[in-house]
Amino acid sequence: MFDALSAKFTDILRGLGGKNRISEKNVQDAVEEIKRALLDADVNVRVVRRFVSRTLREASGEAVLRSVAPGQQFVKIVNDKLVEFLGEQAEPLALKGPDTVSTIVLAGLQGSGKTTTAAKLARHLVSQGRRVLLVAADLARPAATEQLQQLGTQIDVPVATDGKTPLDRAKRGVERAKREQYNVVIVDTAGRTQLDQGLMEEVQQIARKTDAVERLFVADAMTGQHAVEVAKAFHEAVNISGVVLTKFDSDTRGGVALSVKTVVGAPIRFVGTGEKVDALEVFHPERMATRILGMGDVVTLVERAQQTIDAGEAADLQRKMQSATFTLADYLDQFQRMRKMGSLGSMLDMMPGMKQAVKDESEAEQQMRREEAIILSMTPGERSNHRIIGASRRARIARGSGSSVFEVGQFLKRFEKTRTMMKKMTKNKKMQAQMLAQMSQRS
Repeated sequence: MFDALSAKFTDILRGLGGKNRISEKNVQDAVEEIKRALLDADVNVRVVRRFVSRTLREASGEAVLRSVAPGQQFVKIVNDKLVEFLGEQAEPLALKGPDTVSTIVLAGLQGSGKTTTAAKLARHLVSQGRRVLLVAADLARPAATEQLQQLGTQIDVPVATDGKTPLDRAKRGVERAKREQYNVVIVDTAGRTQLDQGLMEEVQQIARKTDAVERLFVADAMTGQHAVEVAKAFHEAVNISGVVLTKFDSDTRGGVALSVKTVVGAPIRFVGTGEKVDALEVFHPERMATRILGMGDVVTLVERAQQTIDAGEAADLQRKMQSATFTLADYLDQFQRMRKMGSLGSMLDMMPGMKQAVKDESEAEQQMRREEAIILSMTPGERSNHRIIGASRRARIARGSGSSVFEVGQFLKRFEKTRTMMKKMTKNKKMQAQMLAQMSQRS
């Protein structure tokens, strides 16, 4: 998400960012371009007007125009406004203590991804030490209960299905949680293809009768401004406490994320970044703002990396890099760890300057897959010592990976260069310091 908007913002701010002197006309022209970029991104018109007026008011002041680095001041103002409109800061769920049951009710239209989100949220809370019970209260959609049960099995979280009506199931779920000492109940309610009074009343009743601490509206990020209007209607009827945006990794314009907090008043709490049950992230407005402005999100990238590799493995990897004993088996392991962290495009978004440096993400992704296929076609001995791979072995590896002998040879040459570069970088403190300095300047 935000790819097109980020590219436009990067171009706009590049024109002013490095200038030592700017005029009111420079600022007005830049703000006008920002306005067009936001409208193209399907941001709500009222939100665009408010964003533009506030940015123009702050950026046209004497403190900016006559400052030592006015261009950088302008970039900071735009960043601050984005953070403000995205929600200021991440807001944690208002859960009760570990000895008390906290109920979370999920609401939204049919097809928004509520059931999958229920499982993702359950897994997220379990990782934080919570004891979670899922409640299948969607009796309108065929197989909704079965889907939630399958997801519950995947994440080892029980699913309550007792009761003949959605409200009955929700109440019985809370009663079971109290008996069996669960401290979080997540209720998956029914959706509709469109808004109707019956849907609103059902969600209202469930939230009220279960004393829900959170009423989260689940919206498909690909539906654009329609999702904002639906969220507003739900908020007026149910008083939603937060929003979860699904399909956040899709190629959409991003207008819903920039609009929903201002229009609805409820913050974005989580975003779904894929189809797997672990693809749910806490929404951090300040990090998202820097990503939109093309300045990366190193903090989230590091957090993802920490989930896939521990300190001991990292130290072992560094030793191998320093001694040039990094093997193709290690290389394959890094490929697989990267895949767990998300798509190449999502990682490039988080690395300062890399989105612009890698022009063709799809080609880079394809090359990674070709290289992975080549390694997978090798024997364990060849992965441990690539120097034993002669002509006959290269031919066999090429056949097994669907590539040519030339491509296998080129890959081995690149790998050898990579090992040499890794060794130099890990031993050259000055080079490491320069890379860190460049990243910090961009972010």
